[in-house]
Amino acid sequence: MIKLSTIILTAVALAGKFFAADVAPDFSAANKLYAAGKFSDAAGAYEKILQKGAVSPALLFNYGNAEFKSGHLGNAIAAFRRAELFAPRDSEIRANLAFVRNQVQGATVRQDIWQRWLGSFTLNEWTIFAAMTFWVTFILLVTKQIRPARAAKLKGAIWIFAALTIFSGTIAGVQTAHYFSRQTAVVVSAEATVRSGPFDDAQNAFAVHDGAELSVLDRREDWLQVADGAGKTGWLPAKQVEVLPGA
Repeated sequence: MIKLSTIILTAVALAGKFFAADVAPDFSAANKLYAAGKFSDAAGAYEKILQKGAVSPALLFNYGNAEFKSGHLGNAIAAFRRAELFAPRDSEIRANLAFVRNQVQGATVRQDIWQRWLGSFTLNEWTIFAAMTFWVTFILLVTKQIRPARAAKLKGAIWIFAALTIFSGTIAGVQTAHYFSRQTAVVVSAEATVRSGPFDDAQNAFAVHDGAELSVLDRREDWLQVADGAGKTGWLPAKQVEVLPGA
């Protein structure tokens, strides 16, 4: 089990990307607030930077830490999951995300082994790999035509890279479809009531708690139809969750 003492919950724990000059001072100021133990103020400062359009794994990681220290599990999970999209193999992001998830009450949606494996690489990485194997295959085919004497030696390599192109291209396509079509709603209020229909007077279906991750099934105006990890479905006001792309 992951203990809090083993989790690095300090600001600037990730190197991340360099920020533009206009937000670097704000990031430094937010880190100072965090270091001073003013976690709620730090979370607000990090959030303002995000609202300016600046984003990096380091910023999201620190924001998630500040939200967790402020007692906001849902905001912390959403931040760590967004950071994970940029740096899916970062051990500190994954450890902190797992730790916060263990604090959440009730049933929540979890990725299966296949999804976790696919998520170990970013969509850009899968796309780049598919493009690289395609061009290697193309070059090998051209070489085979230009130098027929080498055709026999190139045959095995052509088949290998062609297979890799098909495989990585398929994975990139699946990841793209997943990213844009399968959304997750993270509960960011202390407790929310899921209702049987998309209106305030609908019958209560079940309750969810801060940090619960739910699959988004449908949307009607300001309501989301969601499903929890136990398969129960219902409707929640969109203002009570943060919606993330498929991951």
